[in-house]
Amino acid sequence: MKTTLPIPTTKWTIDSNQSDVLIKARHSIIAFIAGSNNKFKGHIDIHEDVIEDASIEFCLDVKNTETKLEQMDTPLQLNDFLDSNQFPYISFKSSSFQKINNNINFLKGKLTIHNITKEVELEAEFIGIRTYEGVKKAVFEVIGQINRKDFKLNFNSYHYTGGLSLGQDIKLIANLEFSV
Repeated sequence: MKTTLPIPTTKWTIDSNQSDVLIKARHSIIAFIAGSNNKFKGHIDIHEDVIEDASIEFCLDVKNTETKLEQMDTPLQLNDFLDSNQFPYISFKSSSFQKINNNINFLKGKLTIHNITKEVELEAEFIGIRTYEGVKKAVFEVIGQINRKDFKLNFNSYHYTGGLSLGQDIKLIANLEFSV
C-alpha cells in the first residue's frame, strides 16, 4: 500500500504595496486608499488552496499627503468626513477567523475610527492563487458594512453634499494580496 504524505499548510504574508482599501458612503464619498504608504500586516494559512486561518491588521493614515487618495465624483472631502486633522488613522486588527465553507468566511476584529473601537464582523473571500513573475500570490477580499454613527461620523451638511444626505452605512472593501 502506497502512503501519501500530507501537503503542509503554507503561511502567506501580506504585501502592503499591493493591498488597498476602498471606503464608500452612499451619495457622497468614494475614496480609494492605496497601500503603499499605509501599514498592512498579517498572514493567511492555505492548505490545498483552502484558507485555514487568517490574521489581518491594517492601519490607514487618511491624513498622509503622500497617500494615493483618489476621490471620485464627490463634493465632500474624505478628510472632512473623517475629521482627519483630529483622528488621522483608521485601524483594524482581527481577533478570529471563521470558516463556513470554501466560499464563505468571516473575519472578526476591532475596528477603530475617530478613536472609537468597536468589534466588527467582516466577510472574507478568498479570490484565488496566481503566479506573477515567478512569485505566488494569493488574493483575499474583506468586505463589511459599518454604521457611521457607531463611530460618530455624523458629518452630514447638505451644503457640502450637494443637497443629498449621507447613507447610514459605510462600506469598507479591503483588497489584500499575500505572497509566499
